[in-house]
Amino acid sequence: MLHMRKFNHRTASVCPSVLYLALADASYSIARASESQLRAYSNAGPISGFVGSSSLANSNVQNAILRFRDHFTLQVNFFSTVAGTILVQARDPAKLTMEIQSAIDEHRLNDAWKLHEQHMQMEGFLRKSVVNKLLTSFVESFDVQWLERAYGLVEQAIEKSRQNLLEKETLIYLSLGLAKAGLPISASTVLRKMVEMEQFPPVAAWSAILAHMSQTAQGAYLAAELIIEIGYLFQDNRIDPRKKSNAPLIAMKPNTTAFNIALAGCLMFGTTRKAEQLLDMMPRVGVKTDANLLILMAQIYERNGRRDELRKLQRYIDESPNLSDIQFRQFYNCLLTCHLKFRDLDAASNMVLEMLRKAKEARNSLALATLVFDAAGRGNKSPLGSGFQSRKSTSSGESYGHISSPLISYEEFSMDRNFLRLEAEAKEVLGVVLAKLQSQVELITTDRGILQPTEKIFVKLVKAFLEADKTKDLAEFLIKAGKEDSPASNDDSALVHVINSCISLGWLDKAHDLLDEMCLAGVRTGSSVYSSLLKAYCEANQAGNAASLLRDARKGGIQLDSSSYEALIQSRVLQNDTQGALHLYQEMKEAKIPRAGHQEFERLVNECARGGGEPRLMAKLLQEIKEGQTMDSGVHDWNSIIHFFCKKRLMQDAEKALTKMRSLGHAPNAQTFHSMVTGYAAIGGKYIEVTELWGEMKSIASATSMKFDQELLDSVLYTFVRGGFFSRANEVVEIMEKGKMFIDKYKYRTLFLKYHRTSYKGKAPKFQTESQLKKREAALAFKNWVGVC
Repeated sequence: MLHMRKFNHRTASVCPSVLYLALADASYSIARASESQLRAYSNAGPISGFVGSSSLANSNVQNAILRFRDHFTLQVNFFSTVAGTILVQARDPAKLTMEIQSAIDEHRLNDAWKLHEQHMQMEGFLRKSVVNKLLTSFVESFDVQWLERAYGLVEQAIEKSRQNLLEKETLIYLSLGLAKAGLPISASTVLRKMVEMEQFPPVAAWSAILAHMSQTAQGAYLAAELIIEIGYLFQDNRIDPRKKSNAPLIAMKPNTTAFNIALAGCLMFGTTRKAEQLLDMMPRVGVKTDANLLILMAQIYERNGRRDELRKLQRYIDESPNLSDIQFRQFYNCLLTCHLKFRDLDAASNMVLEMLRKAKEARNSLALATLVFDAAGRGNKSPLGSGFQSRKSTSSGESYGHISSPLISYEEFSMDRNFLRLEAEAKEVLGVVLAKLQSQVELITTDRGILQPTEKIFVKLVKAFLEADKTKDLAEFLIKAGKEDSPASNDDSALVHVINSCISLGWLDKAHDLLDEMCLAGVRTGSSVYSSLLKAYCEANQAGNAASLLRDARKGGIQLDSSSYEALIQSRVLQNDTQGALHLYQEMKEAKIPRAGHQEFERLVNECARGGGEPRLMAKLLQEIKEGQTMDSGVHDWNSIIHFFCKKRLMQDAEKALTKMRSLGHAPNAQTFHSMVTGYAAIGGKYIEVTELWGEMKSIASATSMKFDQELLDSVLYTFVRGGFFSRANEVVEIMEKGKMFIDKYKYRTLFLKYHRTSYKGKAPKFQTESQLKKREAALAFKNWVGVC
């Protein structure tokens, strides 16, 4: 083998044609020699005389001849193979390059790839123009196999320090193709490598890549990370825009569209704490707000329970002239939801009553309706007041499908020097996501630009009032709402439906209290409510309450039906109160009540069950109460306080607030810990405190239903890696991988190289304690996990 390598080396410089003729001649000579020798063996007289006429001897001779022929045939084949190998190595690189270009032009990608591999073995990388042509042809195919090979070739070039071969436009085109093909990790890596190589992509281009990445949970998370990383370069006016040399970098600065795309992706996939980091960065980068950004901010504040921030935002919303009625509805839906989270029932109910009052005014005043129409047409403020204005009407049912526009050719792509097409594409994808978010509004609707509450908000408010045991306030709210809404009859009012729902749930005391409040307010109702409550008392063997309700019915002039009397009589009989049963029977006869009583309550229940495909208030309330979970509003209050202290970096005050929160019986949740961890990370050096929090988090998670989420674990992991606590970092990685959560390995590889590049290199020290050994093993395990050699 050594001799053959030497032989190959010596012949590498020989002219290919001469070498080929020499080898061909050698092969021919070997074949001639073997043929003549075989003839000599077969015709030799002494051999035949020596072996005689024995058949065994003849057989041995024939076998020897065959073995000899096979031996020489193998020799011929071997030298032919060697000749082929030498010829491949000796091919003209220029000719090979021309063949690659021809294969690319003819869309023979397999041939182009094989020829490229041959060139890599012979000469290494192709020249710059051919490398970029090969990459763009792979991307144009829009096939995952070729996209991955293009990405691998770029990685290889960067690893070999040949990034000078890669053109900026080619890398942008590759990243766009990867994002559109659903490969967000590779797409984001290309963008990150471009920033490292100082080939800064313009924001019009990379915002479109972000838009396509944000179609998946992984891509949305990476989009937020990219905004944070790129935005960090421009914080607090670090880059001087007056210098011409900074022009390419300034062109990369994140704009409003890029932030909108990242924020919308975070909302779609629930990573709203990461989104709040983007909101904190916006003023430091100098991003201008538009109508979409205002609404996205409101939705993020609502999801994270930032009611104070929402109230501050309300003034900008009311004064903004460019909001559509859907966006206006979105904001007040967020505000109403936040009131419910904090169990501020007064604020929520007053907001609903105000909406009803404005809607009633609009219905009853033709002149006002005309003014509303004119104001909407002119885009001016409505005379309805600053709280609820009319807005440009857009159908709430608007929805768009998932946009997956085809990838344009590289020729078209390269002609658009200012990336105007990509900029339009980014805005189009953003519109799809915003439409999906708009369809999630449930508590408020609009009619001719006037905000109106839906049945959903009534259900949630009633549930909250009942859970808080505020029956008097609930009755007062429902009576006021009934007056504004003008129901067809008192027996079909919201309050009656709520009383019937309480009866169905077995909350008889609450139902009785609501009925009493209804009577005290002077609202008269029919006998159906009394009848159903009486029957429920009888079934529950609560004769005293049944008698009290019967007296109230008589006092109010309510005539009960025969089924109610039958239930009362049966109840008295079961209690051996024969006299009482006879008395009720006599009363029933004197009142001349027919045996077949009216079925009003049953009619209402059946209506609720049918509902024409949409259940009425009672059915919705029953479903909400049975399926909904009671929320601890105190947790939201304390989380707001702790978040405020952590944001201001007042960690001692945050610790005191957390201690007080625990002492009052409120269990910290993922949001509480996230605020604390990010607060400690902001001031730096508080790794022991984060370790203690990590221990508490694991303890609570094992004892309660609290679940770790990606954002919390990512913040903990970042802190541990930054501080070099690799045994804890490995614990977090294990939990995240077990929960199938996405981990941005690129970020942690970069972080490790930034702070621990020189650590844990070379051989281990001869003398080290057990703890040092474990620490080193943990660090090496993490180093291996992130892929640092």
